[in-house]
Amino acid sequence: MTFHASEQVLLKVSPIKGVMRFGKKGKISPRYIGPFGIFDCVGSVAYRLALSPSLSGVHLVFHVSMLKKYHGAKITS
Repeated sequence: MTFHASEQVLLKVSPIKGVMRFGKKGKISPRYIGPFGIFDCVGSVAYRLALSPSLSGVHLVFHVSMLKKYHGAKITS
């Protein structure tokens, strides 16, 4: 899968047993967080993301397997 700069993606978070990340622990912990914008492509399968300041300790470059396309909120009338 390929993405382009300024697209929105969700970032997959891998849960570690007994560690609370992103506010929830256990079965209700989020599988993906975001959406985040893509700054640019780094190599052929890595992307640099625009993460929020609350994630300042996280590296900015992620493999394509950690990303999922964000489709936006569905608005129904």
